[in-house]
Amino acid sequence: MKQLLIGNAAVARGLYEAGCNVISSYPGTPSTEITEFAAKYEEIYCEWAPNEKVACEVSFGASLQGARTACAMKHVGLNVAADPLFTLSYTGVNGGMVICVADDPGMHSSQNEQDSRHYAIGAKVPMLEPADSQESYDFAKKAFELSEKYDTPVLLRMCTRIAHSQSIVETGERNEVGVKKYEKNPAKYIMMPGNAKKRHPFVEERTALLTELAEDCEFNRIEYTDSKIGVITSGASYQYVKEALGDSVSVYKLGLVNPLPVKSVKEFASKMDKVYVIEELDGIIESHCRNIGLDVTGKELFSCIGEFSQKTIAEAMGKEAKKAYDLAMEIPMRPPMMCAGCPHRGMYYVLAKNKVTVLGDIGCYTLGAMPPLTALDSTLCMGASISGLHGFNMAGGEESEKKSVCVIGDSTFMHSGVTGLINIAYNGSNSTVIILDNSITGMTGHQQNPTTGYNIKGDPASKIDLETLCRSVGINRVTVVDPYDLKECERVLKEELSADEPSVIISRRPCVLLKYVKPKKPLVVNKDKCKSCKKCMSFGCPAISMHDGKAEIDKTLCVGCGVCSGLCPFGAIESEVQE
Repeated sequence: MKQLLIGNAAVARGLYEAGCNVISSYPGTPSTEITEFAAKYEEIYCEWAPNEKVACEVSFGASLQGARTACAMKHVGLNVAADPLFTLSYTGVNGGMVICVADDPGMHSSQNEQDSRHYAIGAKVPMLEPADSQESYDFAKKAFELSEKYDTPVLLRMCTRIAHSQSIVETGERNEVGVKKYEKNPAKYIMMPGNAKKRHPFVEERTALLTELAEDCEFNRIEYTDSKIGVITSGASYQYVKEALGDSVSVYKLGLVNPLPVKSVKEFASKMDKVYVIEELDGIIESHCRNIGLDVTGKELFSCIGEFSQKTIAEAMGKEAKKAYDLAMEIPMRPPMMCAGCPHRGMYYVLAKNKVTVLGDIGCYTLGAMPPLTALDSTLCMGASISGLHGFNMAGGEESEKKSVCVIGDSTFMHSGVTGLINIAYNGSNSTVIILDNSITGMTGHQQNPTTGYNIKGDPASKIDLETLCRSVGINRVTVVDPYDLKECERVLKEELSADEPSVIISRRPCVLLKYVKPKKPLVVNKDKCKSCKKCMSFGCPAISMHDGKAEIDKTLCVGCGVCSGLCPFGAIESEVQE
């Protein structure tokens, strides 16, 4: 059957058809949809784990039992899962194990542009990289065979464009491979030094075997033309090369990007007068080519920064780029901002008003860094706000403790914030932690998490009580506030900053975009009362603007939260115009 699928849906279909039994993931753009689509197949047990390390370890456990298993994450999530990954390379697998990682060249929704191929090289495990939805489907299926044949976890590298673009996929039926028998094998699975030393030679032997496979395998292909100009490429870059250069070059397209072939690459290069290596982000294929003695042209022409396009490829090769429709020329720029009625805005307003130093975290609340609030001072990685605040205050002393806080979302707190809070309690900095609890994982599209009370399918699940959890790790001062109540938020903030012990403020109100959150009637501005002071504009709500010197509220955006009416010193913002 032929279907039009985005790359992530194709991966999910491939995992399903390969007989995958268990998938554990943490949501992260652009990988999230892999698990969301997989969860629609009743034959696969799917879950959202608290973080990527847990997800990878759950997948290992399922593999150890003998099931085919997978986990999915974005590139920075692989940093979190790196600890089990590197040792998984030594233990190998029982049932096949696939780790899907989605890179984000161009940083559309990420804090860096790291290249996950480095992890494949460092951990010495094979990595497949599809170039369209059909390959995403095919490679996901074949990854299990590769995993079980070579006793290894397999990385499947997606990227934003392949994950979210659509193309035709010819799908089949599910292959019920069943669960292999588990047999106790301490020498293979218990990685104490004596056993690990014996497994390292196995890893090197496996790499040699996989390198031989790479010389002539179904994942790699050569497209010869009459041209004596050759291009070695992979993934999304292959698509850009074909769009920009067509049949004017011969192409060696790599699908198995670790380990890389040697003999076949040399043979391809020997038939060319000139060879270019075109790859997004780091020059990994280029370095490989140079290491095996080839004279290639790569990063001196093709940047290691940002996404490529057919235009960038054509221009770098001295060719005229094909005309393409540029949406940016037709649509006015809109700066990223929190939604109208976003519960985080009230807390950020209070923090900015009181000139508090705020260490931020990863989530839609990172948008608090944007004007006019400009409330954040740092954002590093998941959970870093809490640990960072502790270090900030330990270095700054009492003066710092009285005017610094951190903010972290409920999902991010469960991901990697709890340990930072334990550190604050254990090592005793008088730090104030603000948990922005919007009752969902907002930034990646409303996925459930351990604080929501529902699992990935929306069924009732155990629900973490944040207040009890914070107290149980040693925090005595825990206060819940409604971020729509600015006066109460300011009162509690000042009280906790002046306290002589660590504290947690839970700013709790559901995300305004959740289906069960019913908006109120939009507010209106009484033009006669409006004095054009622009106090309401300082709040940064996209529903409020100035027209003809007076504030105006867009009824299509306003959700009637009422926070702005509390800001207006003249009472001009009303539920309805007063006659």
